[in-house]
Amino acid sequence: MNAPAKFAWTAENEAAAQKHIAKYPEGKQQSAVMPLLDIAQRQNGGHVTQEIMEYIGKYLGMAPIRVQEVASFYTMYNHKPVGTHHVQVCGTTPCWLRGADDIMDACVKRLGIKKGETTADGMFTLGEVECAGACVNGPMVSIGDDYFEDLTPESVVALLDKLAKGEAIKPGPQVDRQTSAPEGGPTTLLGKAKSDSKEGDA
Repeated sequence: MNAPAKFAWTAENEAAAQKHIAKYPEGKQQSAVMPLLDIAQRQNGGHVTQEIMEYIGKYLGMAPIRVQEVASFYTMYNHKPVGTHHVQVCGTTPCWLRGADDIMDACVKRLGIKKGETTADGMFTLGEVECAGACVNGPMVSIGDDYFEDLTPESVVALLDKLAKGEAIKPGPQVDRQTSAPEGGPTTLLGKAKSDSKEGDA
C-alpha cells in the first residue's frame, strides 16, 4: 500500500502564496499565515491537517505551534473533512433573537444530521459559528464563501433543496432588501437629481 503523498503547493498555489507574502515588508512574511492557510485548505479539499500547519510554518519560517494557534482560533479553518457544502448557522445574539435556533432546527431536520456532522453522501456538513458579521440581516448562514441572509425555516430548506439538486442559489438577502438597506426598497430620493446649473453658467 502506497503512503499518501506529502502536502506541497501546486504551481498555481505556490504563485498565490508568494503573491500574499510579497504584500508584507522583509522579515514580516509570517503575517501571510492566514491567507496561506486558506489556500492550503482549499487545495486539500476543505480542511487543514497537522502536516499542512507544519508545512506552512516551515514555509514562513515560524514555529508550527504559531500556525496552529491561528488555525485553531478562527472558525474558517476546518480540522477535519467537510462536505461539499459547509453550512454554518450564525448563533450569536442578533441572529438568535431573530430566529437562529429555528434555522438550525430546520437544517437538522432537512439534512438528517446534528450540528458538527456530515451527511452520509458527503454533500453537507452542518455547523454553527459565532458572529459572521451580518447582524443587520439575521438570521443568516454561510455556505462556502457566500452569505445567505434574512432567512426563515422555509427559505433555508429551499436553499438546501436547490443545492442537493445541483442548482445555483443566489447569495445575499432572501427578502426584498438591497444588501443591508431597509426592507421594501427605497422610500426617499425616488426622483432623478436635477442639475443646479443654469444655461450660460461658467
